[in-house]
Amino acid sequence: MNYSEAYAHGTQILSAAGISEAALDSRLLLEYITGHDRQKLLTEPAEELSGREAAEYDRLLDQRASRIPLQLITGSCNFMGIDFTVSDKVLIPRQDSECLVEEAMRYTGDGADILDLCTGSGCLLLSLMHYKNNCRGTGTDISPDALSVARINQRMLEDTGGLNGGTVSFLEGDLYDALDAGSRFDVIISNPPYIRSADIETLMPEVRDHEPRLALDGGEDGLIFYRRIAKGAGEYLARYGRLFFEIGYDQAADVTRILQDAGYTDISVIKDYGGNDRVITAVNAG
Repeated sequence: MNYSEAYAHGTQILSAAGISEAALDSRLLLEYITGHDRQKLLTEPAEELSGREAAEYDRLLDQRASRIPLQLITGSCNFMGIDFTVSDKVLIPRQDSECLVEEAMRYTGDGADILDLCTGSGCLLLSLMHYKNNCRGTGTDISPDALSVARINQRMLEDTGGLNGGTVSFLEGDLYDALDAGSRFDVIISNPPYIRSADIETLMPEVRDHEPRLALDGGEDGLIFYRRIAKGAGEYLARYGRLFFEIGYDQAADVTRILQDAGYTDISVIKDYGGNDRVITAVNAG
């Protein structure tokens, strides 16, 4: 089987399984198996796969056809131009979440102290630090398994000089419980669980069955973590420091109200690339 035949074969299998981006996923799996980029696959379509490559390609196609996310099959996800390690213990980074990092970058100076709550893979915190210099980052998560993934990503960036003189600590605990008393941060970022509990069963199988419910379930109304984070942030966020949340497309009004009730000012809602409300930022004026 050559590259062209393998690509057509993979696309057919994934299309039959109802994968919406069957052609893209079949190509990416082919690149992953062969170690070649898109250009080589296009310019040398007659090159043959080895027997081992063909067998492995079929095995991974079967996994994707069973609705295992592509990123969990390859163990990697590109976010903000960085290849992060992922597993079924963390939420897979979404392109929409890049809006949070990009917005936070506008207000985060070099040398800032940054806190990331519900850090998961660490992609938000580590991306923000990658594009700044000499920052001090802290990420907290209640899941030790998620923190293990975050530390792998931390070491990857440390080894390549990608933290630009910054330092990072990942701490286990429920939101602020992991922090020392008196800790202060210039910026707090968070992509907390925000799916309504009753809605989780309606999610795509890739999400519902393969991503940790702990990272999805935001309680009955999806807002429990926004309330908790907003209430506690005043103790840890520097005066005139900024808080950044990722939100669901229909949560802007509710989260705005939560922030107003907690005394925050200069509240702004930012849309993602699809035109949906995705990020809220607010200032601690207290």
